[in-house]
Amino acid sequence: MPTELITPTSSTPRHTSLRGWWAVSAMTLALFAIVTTEILPIGLLTPIGAEFGVADGAAGLMMTMPGLLAAVAAPTVTLATARVDRRLMLCALVLLLAVANFLTAAAPAYWLVLAARVLVGITIGGFWSIGVGLAARLVGPASAGRATAVVFAAVPLGSVLGVPAGTFLGDLAGWRTTFAAMGLLSTGALALLLVTLPALPPAAVVTRPSVLRALLRTTGTRYALLMTFLIVMAHFATYTYVTPFLRQITGTDPARITGYLLIYGAAGVAGNFIGGALVTRAPRLAFGTAAATIAAATALLPALGRTDAGALALLIAWGLGYGAVPVCSQTWFARAAPQAPEAATVLFTASFQATLAAGALTGGAVVDHTSLRAVMWCGAVVAGLVVAVTAAAPQDELPGTAEGRRFRARAL
Repeated sequence: MPTELITPTSSTPRHTSLRGWWAVSAMTLALFAIVTTEILPIGLLTPIGAEFGVADGAAGLMMTMPGLLAAVAAPTVTLATARVDRRLMLCALVLLLAVANFLTAAAPAYWLVLAARVLVGITIGGFWSIGVGLAARLVGPASAGRATAVVFAAVPLGSVLGVPAGTFLGDLAGWRTTFAAMGLLSTGALALLLVTLPALPPAAVVTRPSVLRALLRTTGTRYALLMTFLIVMAHFATYTYVTPFLRQITGTDPARITGYLLIYGAAGVAGNFIGGALVTRAPRLAFGTAAATIAAATALLPALGRTDAGALALLIAWGLGYGAVPVCSQTWFARAAPQAPEAATVLFTASFQATLAAGALTGGAVVDHTSLRAVMWCGAVVAGLVVAVTAAAPQDELPGTAEGRRFRARAL
């Protein structure tokens, strides 16, 4: 059966460039709230675990649950709502995020916190899969590249501003106040989306199971999946427990940890733009360099991270390396399927989030059964494997190549 195409109807309004950029800004704010909510437990792991009487490894489930649900939600939500207006879906998902944050802030038991994290996972999977590819429709093809970069900036900004600010607020007023604040921010993002987003009926290849299966058969996609699995596993198995490491091994006080996470996030922003500039010209070099940087930082942290100066220097290097990972991974997926960008984003989101969950869970098991130093060494080994896989990968296929034509034939 042919892949179905849906084209915008004549009633689709044409919005001015200014309003389009306001819509891009609203999406960026929403993604900032989503990313911050997802990784916020990294900065609040210890106080949340202490209040509910759970160990650091068990508290790491707050990172695992959203990742697992996002991996399932990415294809499920996208396929189930393929013909629903994208504006309606994005707003509904941000509303769900606000509910999850308020529920966490009021949770009387740890199981209810985990239930709220399930809602966060659904939001992550659905919003990323549906929303990331909409930038060109909001501002036009000429400005699509800049708009996409602005939207992707929400990822490192969640680390630069969101997690440090949330950790700082948690130190001052308690972790519940932080999640209540995130609920208010999510509500504000929802209001801005309702005001600025135009109607967005599906306007490209409808994401169907046949499209996803065809995409999975391409060489570029398979390498993207393998490299994403390894690098995200290495990062989140270690970074999820960086706050306990800094407190217990480095001996850093909570106030300074907030500052260190802020500096790490700033390095991540720089890495995002450096990686984005390099990946278009040399994808393998960009991905391999990011992986090698993460491997070096995590391998050296148990030895050099016993002092504040050493830990901070390695966190900066780590931030530079990981900041480039999302844009490198998404670019590789997108080049594997230029005819179906939403399908490519579904696979990127699902693989990224599934591995995020697996990484946090694996790291928790290592921490509970060995030590915080051991989890850093394990992460370094896995990140090192990415360098080898990247070197062995073929040149990623560009639009119009034989690989792209084979994908199109398989999707039909």
